[in-house]
Amino acid sequence: MVDQHNDESHQSDPTRRARLRWCARRGLLENDLIFERFFSRDEHGLSDADVAALTRLLELSDNELMDLLLARAEPEGDLATPDVARVLQMLRSV
Repeated sequence: MVDQHNDESHQSDPTRRARLRWCARRGLLENDLIFERFFSRDEHGLSDADVAALTRLLELSDNELMDLLLARAEPEGDLATPDVARVLQMLRSV
């Protein structure tokens, strides 16, 4: 098993955690509310793979992301990975 808490990990670097929270700020209030609850509940348990998947989701437009968060759409193409699916399920459950 890989140590997720090494010096290069998301969890060991408060700056990386703050940057991820900043990137999660969205133009749609609904998205912001979901991410705030998600970070409050799950931030300290995220692995580096989770952070990478979350970063990929955050690259989407607000409307595309909202559709995924509300299960009006499912990830397609290169976004359809097990890591993205796991993080999306975490986001949908908040």
